[in-house]
Amino acid sequence: MNQRVLNMLHTLNSLEKKQKKDACYLEEMPVKAFSKDLSEKKKIKVLNNYFFRNKDIYVSKHNRFAPYPLHAHTFLEINYMLEGNADQVVNGKPIFLHRGDLLVLDVGAEHSIGTLGERDLLINILFRNSNINIDFLKDLRRSRSVLYDFLLKSPIKANEKQNYLVFRTAKNNKIAQIMDEIIEEYFLKKEFSDTIIKSYLHILVTNLVRDYQIVDQQPQSKTRKIVIEILDEIDKNYSTITLQKVANMFGYNKNYLSNLFKKEVNKSFSEVVIQKKMTQAHTLIMSTSLPISKIVEAVGISNKSFFYKKYYDFYKEKPLADRQQNLINI
Repeated sequence: MNQRVLNMLHTLNSLEKKQKKDACYLEEMPVKAFSKDLSEKKKIKVLNNYFFRNKDIYVSKHNRFAPYPLHAHTFLEINYMLEGNADQVVNGKPIFLHRGDLLVLDVGAEHSIGTLGERDLLINILFRNSNINIDFLKDLRRSRSVLYDFLLKSPIKANEKQNYLVFRTAKNNKIAQIMDEIIEEYFLKKEFSDTIIKSYLHILVTNLVRDYQIVDQQPQSKTRKIVIEILDEIDKNYSTITLQKVANMFGYNKNYLSNLFKKEVNKSFSEVVIQKKMTQAHTLIMSTSLPISKIVEAVGISNKSFFYKKYYDFYKEKPLADRQQNLINI
């Protein structure tokens, strides 16, 4: 991290000086930063799009020395623990952030923040882009992994929507580098910083999604453990995997394992393998210039006609048309 920026962040601003002196919270936001339709029952402050005047992204240091009251947003927010630690409560659940951790809060997530000490630096990043949300992050991850897709369909609780994610990224140097660049660009007010920050945020989101591990919310029966291992094998070895190889691996009869798998996943083994091959092919089509014939081989399909039919079934478009449309959109 640029030392000049670190010094700026550690320097007490006028509000922090008052909070440190009086040991109580002082409202930092003007009235127009809050939505008018506040919840009377819960008395939750709802921050609106006030922050995005002339910019798509707003970055700030969270003020220290006083707890921040319960509030919600009409936008996506990332809390990044640059230094120190922080206690938060999100939707009634305590969350403890260590140095390097990120908390992603979706629209409507209710949270409060405990008192930060002098060495605690919590950075807030706010997004104007309503297309980036928790569902977007999950769908992006789901599209790359049949195991993640399976786990994501396991409900946390009936009718409960998870609108926050915690990323324990303290040991991820890549995430730290990206966050350093974003913070430096914003606070040093470099030329074209808004454009550069938006580019970095796309890289950040992609890296977070790639490394995110979902916790299985369902009871870990023997059958479920086996199915999770099989799905993980499909994700890793989709181009060469067969039901017979998996049956040999786990010491089961092929037909018995097939029935067990379908009962748990609600799809046959072959359907899930094809799903993985199609999503992988789609990724290669959209992100590389490899000939379609090479991509067909790479995902382990020998019949090109079969590939084209299945690809159209999944994406309602032909592979080359998908690639051309993607080039137009870039």
